[in-house]
Amino acid sequence: MKRTMIIITLLAVMALIGFVVSGEAQNDTSAQRRANHAERQQARREQRAKRLEAYERHIDSLVLCRNFRFAPNTMQQLPAGMMRNLTNPNYELTVMGAEVDVCLPFLKGYTPPYYPVVFNYILTSVQGYNATKGSEGWQITFQSTMYSETDYTFTLEIYSKYGGATLTLASPFYNSVQYSGNIFGI
Repeated sequence: MKRTMIIITLLAVMALIGFVVSGEAQNDTSAQRRANHAERQQARREQRAKRLEAYERHIDSLVLCRNFRFAPNTMQQLPAGMMRNLTNPNYELTVMGAEVDVCLPFLKGYTPPYYPVVFNYILTSVQGYNATKGSEGWQITFQSTMYSETDYTFTLEIYSKYGGATLTLASPFYNSVQYSGNIFGI
């Protein structure tokens, strides 16, 4: 009986020691896992930051080289017209050096109902092309008559960090139309 008690006591002590050692090993393993996880997170953050910086530099170089394409997703007549989705992939504003290729819908008319037209021109020269860099990105402005008697002012705001852009096409006779979309390289 004494032997049985001693064996049971020894087994209980050994089990307790094994449980304590196992718990410490698990604590060490989970601490190591947490450290590895934190290192991987930091590495991913750094990689994302590098990719974002590279994208911003890419957009800046497209604007500086005058070699980009604006593809609109939506259009809205200002000040409070209906937002229209543009699904036609042919609508775009392309800047290639001194030339500007325009294929954009526009709403003409002095009073409602306004009628839609599509500007489809290759402008071999534009007046007052100006690109200024701000805290959010670029603002590009230029004017053209687009082979008519009306002067049109293009104001393109490019958000370098986000990749989006907003184009406002203004005329002294018609309400302005604003387009939202993205900038791409050619």
